[in-house]
Amino acid sequence: MRVDAFDFHLPNERIALRPARPRDAARMLVVDGGEIVDAGVADLPAWLRPGDCLVFNDTRVIPAQLEGRRGDARIGATLHKRIDLRRWQAFIRNAKRLRVGETVDFGAGVAALAEERLADGSFILAFAGDEPVELLLERAGTMPLPPYIAGKRPTDEDDRSDYQTMFAREDGAVAAPTAALHFTPKLLDALAVAGALTETLTLHVGAGTFLPVKADDTEDHVMHAEWGRIDADTAARLNAVRAAGGRVIAVGTTSLRLLESAAQDDGMIAPFAGDTAIFITPGYRFKAIDGLMTNFHLPRSTLFMLVSALMGLETMQAAYAHAIGNDYRFYSYGDASLLLPRQSDRSA
Repeated sequence: MRVDAFDFHLPNERIALRPARPRDAARMLVVDGGEIVDAGVADLPAWLRPGDCLVFNDTRVIPAQLEGRRGDARIGATLHKRIDLRRWQAFIRNAKRLRVGETVDFGAGVAALAEERLADGSFILAFAGDEPVELLLERAGTMPLPPYIAGKRPTDEDDRSDYQTMFAREDGAVAAPTAALHFTPKLLDALAVAGALTETLTLHVGAGTFLPVKADDTEDHVMHAEWGRIDADTAARLNAVRAAGGRVIAVGTTSLRLLESAAQDDGMIAPFAGDTAIFITPGYRFKAIDGLMTNFHLPRSTLFMLVSALMGLETMQAAYAHAIGNDYRFYSYGDASLLLPRQSDRSA
């Protein structure tokens, strides 16, 4: 499909620079089949049935944004994907001033060797020393806020907690699974009272999630790989939910992408551990999920393509026009949407 089919105009004032407080005070636009309903995140239990299961991503965002020097050149690095205990793939700012074999000093006793340059222009950085890289990042790194926020204000101490979900346990993400930012212990209690179930999986979100789609046609876009895991017990419980007539509802596109990567042709979810570069566009047949809770996404982005695949492009164009016209807040710190396709629409 043409990428410009997924374009729309978003006024700058609709981009949220801070989250709602409390988190579950955010608004939620429900798209139930073709019906569009204004609601709030706190209303979520009313939209679920007993036995439905929400699936959260338990990845934890690390302070993966680094600023350093190579000689007299300023070098910025955004870590994207772990290679091993000491090496990370990173997107480099001012990359023309960095050559393979040179070392970048990030301050606070943190340095990394530019070990290899990859075909996409990113580098493999090998961190010096014996301390765990996570400790080095805590000293020298900052939270990697999305460019549409970081370009409007500096990262501050509030972002260390604001840009982390209550489910965060597994270090490794360089972007938050932002749909889960809306959840609080109070909301989880209300969901339990309503009979909803919860499960977690792990997908370490990479910086590639922020990269623009430069191709003119979706067939020519190459997704960056991210590492994820669903253990055997979790897969078995999710399969039992659907066998009992419950719905599996992904909280966030990261959860959805991993579930679909693990799904077999018959819809059964298999254990999974490894990289996924799944790219979901209209025409995709969903196998593992029955709904999605997600934030509002960028024009021409792979994530807007994903929600259009789930609900239909015309439906999502109408939903986003409604959201923009009714002052919903967009992107990572913005409001939520709950997308519930008709059963017959899941393969549309």
